[in-house]
Amino acid sequence: MPTDSDGHLDNPLCTEAGLPAFDRIAPEHVVPAVRQLLERAETDLSEIEQRVQPTWAGLIEPLDEIDRRFEQTWGPVGHLFGVKNSAELREAYEAVLDDVVAFGLRSGQSEPIYKALKELRESETWDTLDEGQRRIIEQRLLAAELAGIGLTGEKRERFNEIAKELSQLGTKFSNNVLDATKAYALTITDPADAEGLPLSLRRLASQSHNRHKEEDAPEATPKEGPWRITLDGPVVVPFLQHSRNRSLREEVYRAFVTRASSGDLDNSDACRRILQLRKEKAALLGYDSFAEVSLAQKMAPDVAAVEEMLETLRSASWDPAEQDMQEIHELALASGHSGPIAHWDVAFWAERLRERRFKFTDEELRPYFPHERVLQGLFDLVERLFGIRVVAADEEAPRWNDDVRFFKVLDDDGSHIASFYYDPYSRPEDKRGGAWMDTCLGRRHVNGDLQVPVAHLVCNCTPPVGDKPSLMTFREVETLFHEFGHGLQHMLTTVDYPEAAGINGVEWDAVELPSQFMENWCYHKPTLLGMTSHYETGEPLPDDLFEKIVAARTYRAGSMMLRQLTFGMTDMQLHTAFDPDGDESVFDVQKRVMEKTSVLPMLPEDRFLCSFQHIFAGGYAAGYYSYKWAEVLSADAFGAFEDAGLDNDEAVRQTGRRFRETVLAQGGSRHPMDLFKEFRGREPSPEALLRHNGLLS
Repeated sequence: MPTDSDGHLDNPLCTEAGLPAFDRIAPEHVVPAVRQLLERAETDLSEIEQRVQPTWAGLIEPLDEIDRRFEQTWGPVGHLFGVKNSAELREAYEAVLDDVVAFGLRSGQSEPIYKALKELRESETWDTLDEGQRRIIEQRLLAAELAGIGLTGEKRERFNEIAKELSQLGTKFSNNVLDATKAYALTITDPADAEGLPLSLRRLASQSHNRHKEEDAPEATPKEGPWRITLDGPVVVPFLQHSRNRSLREEVYRAFVTRASSGDLDNSDACRRILQLRKEKAALLGYDSFAEVSLAQKMAPDVAAVEEMLETLRSASWDPAEQDMQEIHELALASGHSGPIAHWDVAFWAERLRERRFKFTDEELRPYFPHERVLQGLFDLVERLFGIRVVAADEEAPRWNDDVRFFKVLDDDGSHIASFYYDPYSRPEDKRGGAWMDTCLGRRHVNGDLQVPVAHLVCNCTPPVGDKPSLMTFREVETLFHEFGHGLQHMLTTVDYPEAAGINGVEWDAVELPSQFMENWCYHKPTLLGMTSHYETGEPLPDDLFEKIVAARTYRAGSMMLRQLTFGMTDMQLHTAFDPDGDESVFDVQKRVMEKTSVLPMLPEDRFLCSFQHIFAGGYAAGYYSYKWAEVLSADAFGAFEDAGLDNDEAVRQTGRRFRETVLAQGGSRHPMDLFKEFRGREPSPEALLRHNGLLS
């Protein structure tokens, strides 16, 4: 590959600054760019070690410069791995992954740097550093200890082997889930078998069929089919809610909960192996369990505090969840269903009861939520709350797909303070499921100039079909608001130290606070009606439909709470009480937890853990409880706006600015409890969360 005049590779991944060249990056660029990155990083790290100075400018700033180059080169590779996956990219990614992991360990286990950090903490200059700088140094010291800095000889060598194997297993786990999701499709050819399916799903499923059909096969239509049902979120959820064919619901449900659990894509052994390695890693570090390793860097003080919070929510939810099940069973029996309710019946009958009780369907709502109008409503809200303006700037940034959008964020004085990419639609052929926010560029000074933060906001919303625009479900609207909340904390930071700017340095169980806070605005009438416009008539959502949405907010809240607690409690049990070297399987742990968190017994064949990427291939290992921990914080934070008066524009504006100046602006530079208390005036209480869910006794 050719080089430029400075000897650097002429490669779009080798840029020194600015936005990634997503329109030019190809799999063949990955290996040479990352190898050059690692070579340069090793040279720079060695120089820092040889001339180490226990000062901020002499130690932290040069280390930040190494991190910045990883942000420029390795960051885009990881992002494309999630949104533009291919066999070629996987091969390139895996070819350099071990070396990237090895360098991370080499850096984290640097004795000269660790000693210099300790010297800096104990020096006279410590008191001249601000709170954010001191937190960064403390977090670097803890990270070094958790990276095995205290290990020597064979123990250090084994620790590094574990880190390498865990990285490989996580990548393979994620790839297996993506491939297993793509591998399944149910083709419905008989219109009788499609009865009950909403028009939006018929359009999506017929379009999917046309993309995968033989070249000379006739075109599918939404009315006549054929319809291709996949395990992709925008398809499988409405199918289970609306399909009147019970046997097909069972087939699809079983396929969904057994993804990546058989054949070449089986993640069962990987689950056990990952847990074995984490347990061994914890023991090497001197901890009794991997959960203790995880909590060392979190807001929750210990496992007991997490379990106490989970049990408080579980006990408040159990009786309401039993009532939920009784109600849908009674409706099912009255409607001709015979026998007990099975797992593949729950979503169907729950949807029928919701329609009967609240007199509306998700399909009635969709036409009022065209994607573009929802986006504008979201932008109007954050302007009102935080004094910022979001403007389209698609032509100013290279993108990886034509559907991707690019926006700039302006402060109230018109200055450009941040930007974000928005990748809205489901693409099961190369994009992983779910929704997430990730950092593209962090706030930092580069060559004397301020680099504004840039975020990646990724959703898997229902795409446009034919001449119909993208029409969102209400849940997709909530998800968009959720991810934008993460983006706000990244983009509205005022911290200039990269390791504490935005979401960096924020304890993992507090990082969901802004995201879950934003979801509450979906139930505020002026906000919600302001982002609705029927795609054909332009009419806003009728008042009666809004009232029904609000009334339905607490529908099956106990059941929904228990579902999330199942994930969080299973995760915590797997990383505390489970012996991965014993006879019990991970599925036995899930079954034992579900005896306390699920009114229906676990389906014996359920292998959901084989696709639970959050804890086996993501950052939520022994940390899935964070969603509920942060939801307590977020509900209480929204309570401040309720106390101020949601319809008092000036009070909302002032409270919004206070939220921006504390939680959003200061992020990782201060402990989240201190920031919460500064915003709220007290420590958080679970009362608001239980009240919002209708579960307060």
